[in-house]
Amino acid sequence: MADTLASPAADGPDTKPAGRPLVYRQALATRITHWLWAASLFFLLLSGLQIFNAHPALYIGDQSGFGFDNAVLEIGARRLPDGTPQGFTSLFGAEFDTTGVLGLSGGERLQVRGFPAWATIPSFQDLATGRVVHFFFAWVLVATLLCWLGFSIANGHLRRDLAPGAADLRALPRDVADHARLRFRHRREYNTLQKLSYFGVLFVLLPLMIATGLSMSPGFNSAAPWLPELFGGRQTARTIHFAAMLLLVAFFVVHIAMVLAAGPLNELRSIVTGWYRTDPPAADETKE
Repeated sequence: MADTLASPAADGPDTKPAGRPLVYRQALATRITHWLWAASLFFLLLSGLQIFNAHPALYIGDQSGFGFDNAVLEIGARRLPDGTPQGFTSLFGAEFDTTGVLGLSGGERLQVRGFPAWATIPSFQDLATGRVVHFFFAWVLVATLLCWLGFSIANGHLRRDLAPGAADLRALPRDVADHARLRFRHRREYNTLQKLSYFGVLFVLLPLMIATGLSMSPGFNSAAPWLPELFGGRQTARTIHFAAMLLLVAFFVVHIAMVLAAGPLNELRSIVTGWYRTDPPAADETKE
């Protein structure tokens, strides 16, 4: 599965005229785990919002309830003095009218729920089903992450493509400027921002999601009671879990935007077939 320069025969008849060689960029294990992560995170997000809707509020500390004033986020609904229903979202004490989106949604037949029906699995309020779906795909995610880690160490993908080095950090200002100008260099190697973002997702956000998720499990708490305390209590762990989810969603949005801006056909071919068309060596500083 080593990443190698494609031979002229494998490139196809358009390689020489175009002057842009095909390289084998993504190993089979990388491609399979990529799509398993995409599917797992999709179901985890929507089932997680279903679970959140059972109590659409986040707190800091170990406990919550009427005797505590530790909420950092609350989504709900109420009636105004004139009888009009209103959805609201409170964030660190600042309150926003979110009628139709959060707290109160559903079009003509408004329903009181944190996130709207289209954003949850299942679409109707069903905590039990949401938990079953969430836990199933959580274990799929964990198994996929462990398999990917083993393959990436064995085939050198982790060391060669993801671990940022001193040269990458020196190139960071130029890489940020290039992305701001939508100027992309098509190479076999990941650029600095790719390395930093992928490394952050794989070794910070996903492990953090797993650890905070286990912190909210009563069964796991009995085996490792120290884990919730590591995050400052179960309620804090739940808040961190939610915040990490928002960061993963932001990563996904930026990731898709960069794929579209850099050339979606080339990027999709890379993650589906493994082959990626690069810039000509002499035109390294040009934009596609």
